[in-house]
Amino acid sequence: MNNLSVEHLTGIRDLTAEDIDLIFKTADSFKDVINRPIKKVPSLRDITIANLFFENSTRTRLSFELAEKRLSADVVNFSASSSSVKKGETLVDTVNNILSMKVDMVVMRHPNPGAAKFLSDRIGARVINAGDGTHEHPTQGLLDAYSIRERLGEVKGKKVVIVGDILHSRVALSNIYCLQKLGAEVMVCGPTTLIPKYIHELGVKVSHNLREALNWCDVANMLRIQLERQEIKYFPSLREYSMLFGLNKALLDSLDKKIIIMHPGPINRGVEITSDVADSDQSIILNQVENGVAIRMAVIYLLAAKIER
Repeated sequence: MNNLSVEHLTGIRDLTAEDIDLIFKTADSFKDVINRPIKKVPSLRDITIANLFFENSTRTRLSFELAEKRLSADVVNFSASSSSVKKGETLVDTVNNILSMKVDMVVMRHPNPGAAKFLSDRIGARVINAGDGTHEHPTQGLLDAYSIRERLGEVKGKKVVIVGDILHSRVALSNIYCLQKLGAEVMVCGPTTLIPKYIHELGVKVSHNLREALNWCDVANMLRIQLERQEIKYFPSLREYSMLFGLNKALLDSLDKKIIIMHPGPINRGVEITSDVADSDQSIILNQVENGVAIRMAVIYLLAAKIER
């Protein structure tokens, strides 16, 4: 199979295991490209891509922009904070105005869940979801699974625990879908208030004991506490959270086996993980960032093949 089964990437839920495998194989080729002296390929020379970010972003935005430029696409950047959205323009109007300038693909991050799907149903361009509220962040889910595959050889049969603010995390949901499609076992771990009530229906294990979860797993993905999305207090203090669910070097070294540590970023050092864990040889956090560019190049390249000329 050389083509994706989807027209847009709005969530991992829509992808098949074959789609994910194709993205990974394409990313392998692009990883070779970004590690050579001349890092550009002329694959998308006549494609124009608009990056629409209605929420703040550092890694995702830079990663997408770099991926697009490595593929030789023309790139248009849009930031909601300095646009007519502030004047009351709707999402569809904003995008249609941009599309009338003949844009082929839209990469969008938006605070509302379902925004990417809503858009993909209404416009002719290809849509890539760069995170929609607390719903999904598909390219992050893909790059996390790709990083596990790179370090451990395969994802199938591996045990992955996702620790932290599961309730507000789009990364957690995309990771759960992606890892399960690839045959991994998934557990979520965190305070009761930050674990969605019906999450067991997704087929994941639930734990409220960090040491127990870390001894069970091969890979631990430590999530940030998303204070900007929390409208009420879900736990007494960050200090208490880090005492119960923060990972430090002493805890890591006392486990039964060596596990791999991941983090989607940005890291709140001293809260979910300490600096000596983030910078240790068991951490693949910077590999994730590097793989992010290759995965996004692969997704953009494969979706661009679907554009009708």
